[in-house]
Amino acid sequence: MKNLESKFEKDTWKNKKAESKRKYKWIDKVILIIEDEKSNHLLVDYYLRPTSVTLLWAMDGANGVEITRERDDIDLILMDIRMPVMDGYEATKKIREFKPDIPIIAQTAYVSEEDKYKVIDVGCNDLITKPFSRDLLLHKIASFIN
Repeated sequence: MKNLESKFEKDTWKNKKAESKRKYKWIDKVILIIEDEKSNHLLVDYYLRPTSVTLLWAMDGANGVEITRERDDIDLILMDIRMPVMDGYEATKKIREFKPDIPIIAQTAYVSEEDKYKVIDVGCNDLITKPFSRDLLLHKIASFIN
């Protein structure tokens, strides 16, 4: 019985992965991930790879601002809030000065009611809390770039 359950879980995961490949195809889209934790970046990369999106990575807010300023092809930003050098709040404010319309989804593991309002106040379009599921991430991204 245990092997049957395990096979069912694997088949379900394969079906979901295949479904997301069909549902979300972003071959012509570019997403900038501003995230200081390599493991979090790798997880987002793993979640998004089946969509064929082009991913860029900045390890801190200052580098993220610089990349956003240099490139005109970025369709969406996933912005970590707690980072060294420049946090996500400050980076979002700076990006909004020269790219007011680019969608920015804040991502954080530490969220209070105050934080929820603060990410919106500084200019983020949405918030996703860590750990997040693949489905939730894809759904939130799709709401901005489809």
